[in-house]
Amino acid sequence: MTPSRTVRKTPAKAGAKAGAKPVSLAEQPVTSLHGVGPALAEKLAKLDLRTVQDVLFHLPTRYEDRTRVVPIGSLRVGARAVIEGEIGLSETVRARRRMLLCHVSDGTGSITLRFFHFSNAQATALKRGKSIRCFGEIRKGYKGLEIVHPEYQLTAADSTDGGENHLTPVYPSTDGVQQGRLRALTRQALKELKGQGLKDWLPGELLDRTGYPVLRDAVTFLHRPPPDAALHKLEAGIHPAQQRLAFEELLAHHLSLRQIREKLRDDKALALKGGESMVQNFIAGLPFDLTGAQVRVLKEIQTDLSKGHPMLRLLQGDVGSGKTVVAAAAAMQATAAGTQVAVMAPTELLAEQHADSFRGWLSPLGIRVVLLTGRLKAAERREALAAVADGSAQVIIGTHALFQEHVQFARLAFVIVDEQHRFGVHQRLALRDKGVAFGTLPHQLVMTATPIPRTLAMTAYADLDCSTIDELPPRRRPVTTVAISEERRADVVARVRDACARGQQAYWVCPLIDESEALEAQAAEETAAALSDTLSDLSVGLVHGRMSASDKDAVMKSFKRGDVDLLVATTVIEVGVDVPNASLMIIENAERMGLAQLHQLRGRVGRGSVESNCVLMYKSPLSANARQRLGILRETNDGFKVARKDLELRGAGELLGTRQTGLMQMKIANLARDAELLPAVHDAATALLEDYPDRVAPLVRRWIGGADRYGQV
Repeated sequence: MTPSRTVRKTPAKAGAKAGAKPVSLAEQPVTSLHGVGPALAEKLAKLDLRTVQDVLFHLPTRYEDRTRVVPIGSLRVGARAVIEGEIGLSETVRARRRMLLCHVSDGTGSITLRFFHFSNAQATALKRGKSIRCFGEIRKGYKGLEIVHPEYQLTAADSTDGGENHLTPVYPSTDGVQQGRLRALTRQALKELKGQGLKDWLPGELLDRTGYPVLRDAVTFLHRPPPDAALHKLEAGIHPAQQRLAFEELLAHHLSLRQIREKLRDDKALALKGGESMVQNFIAGLPFDLTGAQVRVLKEIQTDLSKGHPMLRLLQGDVGSGKTVVAAAAAMQATAAGTQVAVMAPTELLAEQHADSFRGWLSPLGIRVVLLTGRLKAAERREALAAVADGSAQVIIGTHALFQEHVQFARLAFVIVDEQHRFGVHQRLALRDKGVAFGTLPHQLVMTATPIPRTLAMTAYADLDCSTIDELPPRRRPVTTVAISEERRADVVARVRDACARGQQAYWVCPLIDESEALEAQAAEETAAALSDTLSDLSVGLVHGRMSASDKDAVMKSFKRGDVDLLVATTVIEVGVDVPNASLMIIENAERMGLAQLHQLRGRVGRGSVESNCVLMYKSPLSANARQRLGILRETNDGFKVARKDLELRGAGELLGTRQTGLMQMKIANLARDAELLPAVHDAATALLEDYPDRVAPLVRRWIGGADRYGQV
């Protein structure tokens, strides 16, 4: 049964003063519901339930069919069912712990209700001769079937009510908030909804075109679906009522980003023209040819840079696809126009790697590259800041320190942000203020080596144009990936010995097992010590997050020079390390890691001319999810396929690293599941912006609240 489209009128809220404007459900606090005091409100806040509207949008994760009473004689172990019968015996017993046992029969069979936690009042109420209806999971007990801690209610002996008249919702919960309480609150919220409704910001013609129900009907249906509802669709999240809400939520997120984009495009930027010959000289001087994809993407960037409004472009490409050299070529166009370029990286290690690359490419062409990180000595820092301020530093590379107040640029016109998913969106946009002094905003290019599925990019980066390097250089060789149980550790160690004996180098990664940098470092230190003993003929280095920057650098440089055969490391080497002679990657506890991170680590090898291998070492037994992840990595080196699967398994917030930024915190929509909605979402966004602009702000506010401010600095 699908909720019907109805035309509804919104009456004034019951109890409102005559002539007074009723408080909207979005403004009505959850404490207005019966039984919600300060203590419960604090617990509900953990579920982001602060208003009546929040309660209505707090949807069930699954449903239970309690509409039919099942005869006790036909019960099966493992099923969840409603039963009804008479209590024949109720007793409190003491075995290893105190228990209340109630023996219930209905003429077809009998079952025991077992309570470990109960009050004296319950024991008194559940007495012989009482009629009871209860729900729970059927288990095999000591003397037959039983239900442990069922949900129950005492009924009249002559009751003809056969159970609930709708499927029973099961909600996401938290400590101290039971399902019964959530259902009671939802019951009250639905009464409020019936009284005053929710403003439907989607125009009628759009609903007619999509076939979706109106908002009130969709919400009511999802909290109280009738017995004949398509349960398989509800469980899969594809019921029209669910899709109606998912559509509106995706639309709100998309609109918020579109608004940011339009606001920024109203701003002015320096048109960076005339540097084409310098860019061509730069490309001609490279020791390798650019791929067709690199050439295509560079032209897209150059076209944007030549315009008088800020470029907002995402450059994505797989590990090793050559994004950095494209960014350097684009930087040439900016410096040729007499302006400055800022390159922001998430770690000092990656910033230094970029500084080495940019200097190698640009210094011979007379372009000064300056590195600005927190580890510079005072004198070096003063010199660097002066060069940035007077304009003699043309390309400035650093970490988030670049957008601190004391960093003053002479003429910043182009900002490049690498590994953007490691920054909050507000950090990405913060550098734009550095060009405001000249009445213009800098062009922005944000790069990521975590390939983003098109569906996700369309929604998460609606404020950006997207360029994709979908071709690896011919010098990059595919990495052969295998998964091996840690029980075969000796075989893996032998593999390392053989690789190093052939003059190659290897990584041994010890990932984060506990949310503690100290424990991670300890695990790496112990592994390095053990491998040094076993592989005494090899030089073993160690890098982890608790080492000083100078010590870490010294080890990394030794590894790059070839003085270290085997580098034991934590995930600090995920990005920014380029050692062509490293051909073997060992990853311990691979089953604990996400696909994107495993793929990034694997990308540290396969950069030279020899065949490279990645060994995913795991602890048995593997969960179904872990087995699936490791299987995907064995099957493909394609980062986009890996990313699509990662989106399905982990969700957008994890993949983008945006859980703390306020972006992409979807309440109902699932970008992997609801990808097919996005074309219609885009069309609807355009229609709203053009024909119903007054509906955009309240729609965004309903789903995101103040989170649309992430685009403002």
